[in-house]
Amino acid sequence: MSEKKPILLLVDGSSYLYRAYHALPDLRGPEGVPTGALHGMVAMMKKLREQVGAAHAVCVFDAKGKTFRDDWYPEYKAQRAPMPDALREQIEPIHEVVRLLGWPILEVPGIEADDAIGTLARVAAQAGHQVVVSTGDKDMAQLVTEDVTLMNTMSNETLDIAGVTAKFGVPPDRIIDYLTLMGDTVDNVPGVEKVGPKTAAKWIAEHGSLDGVIANADKVKGVAGENLRKALDWLPMGRKLVTIRCDCDLAGHIEAWPALDALALKAVDTDGLRDFYARYGFKTWLKELSVKAPEPVNEDMFTDAPVPEAVDVERRYDTILTWEHFDVWLDRLQQSELSALDTETDSLEPMLAQIVGISFSVQAGEAAYIPLRHNGPDAPEQLPIDEVLAKLKPWLEDASKPKLGQNLKYDTHVFANHGIALRGIQHDTMLQSYVLDSSKNHGLGALGERNLGRAGVSYEDLCGKGAHQIPFAQVDVEKASHYSAEDSDMCLQVHQILWPKIEAAPGLLKIYRDVEMPVSDLLARIERNGVLIDGALLQAQSHELAQRLVAIEQEAYAIAGQPFNMGSPKQLGEILFDKLGLPTIKKTATGARSTDEEVLAKLAEDFPLPAKILEHRGLAKLKSTYTDKLPLQVNKATGRVHTNYAQAVAVTGRLSSNDPNLQNIPIRTAEGRRVREAFVAPAGFTLVSADYSQIELRLMAHISEDPGMLKAFGENLDIHRATASEVFNVPLAEVSAEHRRYAKTINFGLIYGMGAFGLASSLGIEQKAAKDYIDRYFTRFAGVRDYMERTKVFARENGYVETLFGRRIWLPEINGGNGPRKAGAERQAINAPMQGTASDLIKLAMIAVQQALDAQGKATRIIMQVHDELVFEVPEAELDWVKAEVPRLMAGVAQLKVPLLAEVGVGANWDEAH
Repeated sequence: MSEKKPILLLVDGSSYLYRAYHALPDLRGPEGVPTGALHGMVAMMKKLREQVGAAHAVCVFDAKGKTFRDDWYPEYKAQRAPMPDALREQIEPIHEVVRLLGWPILEVPGIEADDAIGTLARVAAQAGHQVVVSTGDKDMAQLVTEDVTLMNTMSNETLDIAGVTAKFGVPPDRIIDYLTLMGDTVDNVPGVEKVGPKTAAKWIAEHGSLDGVIANADKVKGVAGENLRKALDWLPMGRKLVTIRCDCDLAGHIEAWPALDALALKAVDTDGLRDFYARYGFKTWLKELSVKAPEPVNEDMFTDAPVPEAVDVERRYDTILTWEHFDVWLDRLQQSELSALDTETDSLEPMLAQIVGISFSVQAGEAAYIPLRHNGPDAPEQLPIDEVLAKLKPWLEDASKPKLGQNLKYDTHVFANHGIALRGIQHDTMLQSYVLDSSKNHGLGALGERNLGRAGVSYEDLCGKGAHQIPFAQVDVEKASHYSAEDSDMCLQVHQILWPKIEAAPGLLKIYRDVEMPVSDLLARIERNGVLIDGALLQAQSHELAQRLVAIEQEAYAIAGQPFNMGSPKQLGEILFDKLGLPTIKKTATGARSTDEEVLAKLAEDFPLPAKILEHRGLAKLKSTYTDKLPLQVNKATGRVHTNYAQAVAVTGRLSSNDPNLQNIPIRTAEGRRVREAFVAPAGFTLVSADYSQIELRLMAHISEDPGMLKAFGENLDIHRATASEVFNVPLAEVSAEHRRYAKTINFGLIYGMGAFGLASSLGIEQKAAKDYIDRYFTRFAGVRDYMERTKVFARENGYVETLFGRRIWLPEINGGNGPRKAGAERQAINAPMQGTASDLIKLAMIAVQQALDAQGKATRIIMQVHDELVFEVPEAELDWVKAEVPRLMAGVAQLKVPLLAEVGVGANWDEAH
């Protein structure tokens, strides 16, 4: 056994505080101060101190101000966004608590934390220390030697020389060359255009080094070679910028430098921590201090190895290539209380995707992959897909066998494409994450990183990107097996962390169990139903739109006095502002005069050309997005269009539609309504549209309990006429059309948090008049004003607002950010409970209606969900039932203090029915 070296632990504090800030929700302390990054840093520093037996350590942060790299290259980090206010508030307390935990802190003006770490690592290694650098920054891989190892606590990854070589494809002493070729978009350091990790590693392997690549630049073929030759003059500066300096003078910053005695870990300041944890609301850690003394540093935790194995569940992933192995796993699935599964396919389009392989996990750390259609050059003989699916089908279709997955709606389609009805779906980690905090990224990689400290192998890592991406069927089976099995395993482990959190919150449990999970199953049915369109009608509309666009162009040229490219902001700006002398409304980030839609709308109030441009843009978008594209999106097998409903995107709980987006077809224009005419019923059927009447205003009345609103809805009055009567102080019978229009704008504007400026713009009136209207409104409807104030206070204290059914909508900017961002968060806080409750209601309505259809064996099918509207394809024989029962079912999903009203329309096409 070799002699044990003392360990120096270097922590890249700046890297981790950013990652902690973005990984955790917008946590708040007792005084409302942000604590998310603070919480993450404390957890990491505590874990590191317990894991790594180091007597010497330091947490290194970037100092304020410029560094020598800014002098070399003024554009260095120029594109990096400023530090968020909510993070900036946490820097000082982070420094405070790191010191209380016994860590020395180092900040050196004029250099980056990387350079300080690099210098310390070199000096410590020369002095006989084993160095562990804790970081998430890939640039640090250049520091790795026999004596320097990287450790990433957030991904549980440890990198020595072999680890760096395996991960990046180049050894540590070539990482600088590798980074130079790729560049660094985060730090605004250009590399060779379109050169990524694989190309950089390949060139270095072929030519030995960056210098070798440069020397052979004329031999590199194709576009890559051209880009390399264009970058030759820049590459020396690029190499200089990405190189971590290891020779910085730290005298004056570390006592008795270059001795390392000043970096000895100190005892934890228990009394100071107790006060700190109480101040920032860290109750669990506060409780720990009263029952558990901090453990002393123990260097005996290490033997020969410089770094312990990352804390992680031991993993064993099987590749199933024989029937004997298959039978073992099928038996495990049959006996399992909960099985995670994942399909690997040949397409991202759910209705077209065919299975390439399937993975399962029944226990954390254990998973298996069945390759079925891999056809790469070294692919082994695989079990026949038809026989495998036939043997799996009874288990897959058994509703009594609980199943778990990540976005199982997609897998439901995939199995359906193979004639299998997936049943027994009990949990979905994407939806668990969405219910817990809808503002987060709900991809499995993000869930793994947030909850397990590791993101796993990405699809791009496996298959490549862009034009060079290979089909999954061509991926090496061993690599594919690890990738897919890891997904199922991670899904199971993430579930084990998220599910208890949902169970502990009754409101979230109801949303997850009674709303999101059954809706996911229903959406798969709606998507497979699809909708019939009249392609010939759309083609005729496209032709008419094309003629109209040409006519508008000619009208615009006549106004401008010359032809110009209507799609060119530069040419449009020259025509509007230079030639016609129209006023500049605002400028872009680069200083150019803006010609965006907001600017054109403002100019169109007084000038004809901007109005023509807006009309042209609207019709061109309608043509390209719908009348041209929809006929091309008809599924050849079904003859129908099948949208995809994204369930975990909108923070309020609303569904979104894509490929094609059926929710954004304009309804306020004649041309948009004509597109809806092309959504038709097949022979023997009719379309029925059912939607909630003024749902958000009814919810405002219920939530605010304003007597005036409750009375208006209770007496079934026209709410806008009732509002006009109050605001303009005229009898109900004398409310004019103009009064009602103003009142409607006020009603809907105020529930979206609109202020006097917004109302004035919407109504085209002076801001003072708009303020008078708002003041009069809140005098007559004081309950609404009180609700708004209560809601803002609740949001500031809790960081979120809730729907009537318990859905939480987090508002990260409510206590941070600048004035406009905070004001935007307050407007969102006012509206989100209404919009979120409306989304809950339409989902509950979908479930209730579908349950009734199934119970009574009806042939009526839901074919679309658009905001507060459901669209049905109804056989003629069931029309009366649908017209009577659907509104009753929709109105019965909740009991409000005002009537919940659903209305139906009937027609041969969607426009007629709506």
